[in-house]
Amino acid sequence: MTTTRPSLPPLPPLPSLPPLPSDVAELLRAVDAPPRLVAHLALVAEVAERIAEFCVGQGLDLDRAAVRFGAATHDIGKAVHPEELSAPGSAHEPAGYALLLAHGVPEPLARFARSHATWCEPGTTTEELLVSLADKAWKNQRVQDLEDRVVDRLAAATGRERWEAFLALDDLLTRIGEDAPRRLARQAAHPVRTGRN
Repeated sequence: MTTTRPSLPPLPPLPSLPPLPSDVAELLRAVDAPPRLVAHLALVAEVAERIAEFCVGQGLDLDRAAVRFGAATHDIGKAVHPEELSAPGSAHEPAGYALLLAHGVPEPLARFARSHATWCEPGTTTEELLVSLADKAWKNQRVQDLEDRVVDRLAAATGRERWEAFLALDDLLTRIGEDAPRRLARQAAHPVRTGRN
C-alpha cells in the first residue's frame, strides 16, 4: 500500500526589495551573495539614500553615489563569511574589502566594507559616517557617538546651531526607525543560504 503525501501549497513570493545599482547587483551575483545578504544590502542602501538626501537638503556637500555604493556593498564580506549573517562577527569586514578590490572596485569605494563599523577612526569621511549611520538606522538602532559625528558635520557645513542640526537629524532617524519592523521582516523573509551553498 502506497501513501501519497498531500501536496504542499506553494511558498509565497519573497517580498520585493528596493533596486540596487546594476553594477552592485552584478557584483553580488558574481560572489554568489546569499539572498538574505542581498536583502540586507538593498534595505540599508534605501535608508542610506534617504539619509544622504536629507543631508544634501540641509546643505552638506557629499558624494551621494559613493554613499549608495558603500551602503549597497558594506557587508559583501558576508558572502565569504555567511555565518555572520545570523551571528555576530567582524571577519566579513576585511574580507569584504579584499573581495571588492579583487573585483576591481577602487579603494575609496572598497573601504566602506572595512570602515562601516569603525566610524571613529581618524580620516573617516562624511560618506563613511552616513553608511555607518544607515547600517544602524535601518533597524532602528541609535548610536549616540555616531549620530553626534553626523550632527557635527551638519552643523559645520550649514552654520546652524548644533542643537538645530541635532533636532533635524533626530526627526529623520525617528521617522526611519518607525518602519524598521517592516524592513526587518522583509530581510528575514529571504533565506540565509543560496541553493548552491
